[in-house]
Amino acid sequence: MTTGGILLAVLVSAVCTFALRALPFLAFNGERRMPLWLDRLGQVLPAAIMAVLIVYCLKDVGSDLRGIAFPKGIAVAAVAVTYKWKHNTLISIAAGTILHMVLLRVL
Repeated sequence: MTTGGILLAVLVSAVCTFALRALPFLAFNGERRMPLWLDRLGQVLPAAIMAVLIVYCLKDVGSDLRGIAFPKGIAVAAVAVTYKWKHNTLISIAAGTILHMVLLRVL
């Protein structure tokens, strides 16, 4: 693939991503309100995403307690605490990832 093709693919991806992110703001601006079910989904979805990410993270924990289970367990606890404290998915994922990487290097 040429450099122009790669740049075109990145540009198309960026435009599509931006359009999908902007669509709710365009659809529900001014006096038009979001439906109740959509508002409820916006309240519940971040916690559901965090639960799915935690389950996915723990899928390969086996009998290796020191090498895998301990770092992942501490990182999961950090994610849970930071999410409960700040209610910010990005901060929670970053804190858990950083702590997990540090623990993998230290242990």
